[in-house]
Amino acid sequence: MPMTMTQKILADHAGLESVAPGDLIEAKLDYVLGNDVTTPPAIKIFEKLGVKEVFDKERVLMIQDHFTPNKDIKSAELNKTMRCFAREQGITHYYELGRREMGIEHVILPDNGIVFPGDLVIGADSHTCTYGALGSFSTGVGSTDLACAMARGVTWFKVPEAIKINLTGMFKKFVTGKDLILSIIGMIGVDGALYKSLEFGGEGIKALSMDGRLTVCNMAIECGAKNGIFPVDNYTLKYISRTNPERFVKSGYKVYTADEDAEYSQVIDIDLNDIDLTVALPHLPSNTRKASDCRDMKIDQVVIGSCTNGRLEDIGAAATILKGLKVHEDVRCIVIPGSQKVYRQALENGWLEILDDAGCVISTPTCGPCLGGHMGVLAKGERCVSTTNRNFVGRMGDVGSEVILSGVPVAVSSAVLGRVGTPDEL
Repeated sequence: MPMTMTQKILADHAGLESVAPGDLIEAKLDYVLGNDVTTPPAIKIFEKLGVKEVFDKERVLMIQDHFTPNKDIKSAELNKTMRCFAREQGITHYYELGRREMGIEHVILPDNGIVFPGDLVIGADSHTCTYGALGSFSTGVGSTDLACAMARGVTWFKVPEAIKINLTGMFKKFVTGKDLILSIIGMIGVDGALYKSLEFGGEGIKALSMDGRLTVCNMAIECGAKNGIFPVDNYTLKYISRTNPERFVKSGYKVYTADEDAEYSQVIDIDLNDIDLTVALPHLPSNTRKASDCRDMKIDQVVIGSCTNGRLEDIGAAATILKGLKVHEDVRCIVIPGSQKVYRQALENGWLEILDDAGCVISTPTCGPCLGGHMGVLAKGERCVSTTNRNFVGRMGDVGSEVILSGVPVAVSSAVLGRVGTPDEL
């Protein structure tokens, strides 16, 4: 039976020769991920199950990133709960604040060489779908499923249908993967891929860097997708050979390719030349417009960072555009490198000095403002251009505030201009 990339990964991990959309299966997990918000409730359920040890100390991943550094007593207690459990269980991949390997979960797992092609990963965070950029199947679950997965190392799935996104052409200057995924969400809506797999292909994928692919897959959930996934190519292999040379040399991964006659519920052809600098206006990621059509929208804050756009390429792009310029006097610009490694490399490259000279606030790695947690919460009536992934009502603060989603070039330009803007205006 012909299968897509996703279906092949699920079949293999379920020990089946083939699967079809709608099948209910139980599959072995390569990695199980939790953070400081979702792991504490999972730990309570884990303990109620009467289980003494996690299924594999090497394959349960725990990361402090949402409310770190702790913003209040409640967040400190959440962090303490996970920290103590990780120590008791001897969790190998526990990531604590300030360590070189630490950072936002969906930035550090690829960059630390943990997730590889062919892996099956679940995480109690909806943006776990990020790792499909590496040719893996990854998706988000709730804390109850996380608890059971920590105990057993398996979980159930309904095999998804797939939408094929066929990419051709090249991006115009300053256009990035963020503009691509915002355009797709605007095209099909926030439920346009509900419980389906977004499977990318075509010659156009060469136009996307690995950081760009990670951004695209990260936001697959914003159109309802179960996962997003890219085929493995030379870009992928070069990336994983750098992040985990030992595993790469041992060929500790598996490349899955879709069958030529695999069935898709929909095929969407996109010429990257047609993608413009794009923003998503309040209050849905699907409320997209050309950035150039929104130049009358004044702003109060800009956030550059998050699991979507806090990677090294993003910080470098921000510094390149901002060099010699100043943040508008009416704007607060917050830059959050996605990991300690990104922070240090940006520092060594001189990028943080450029951003500091421009008048930016530079934060330690954290999810912080993305979920309205801290380090950039908005007051009533304030408007923010953000490289994060959601702009729901009250997402970044007061319900009377507004978030406009964009890629780094638009966010940086807006910080300088004091309104939604584009690099050609600078």
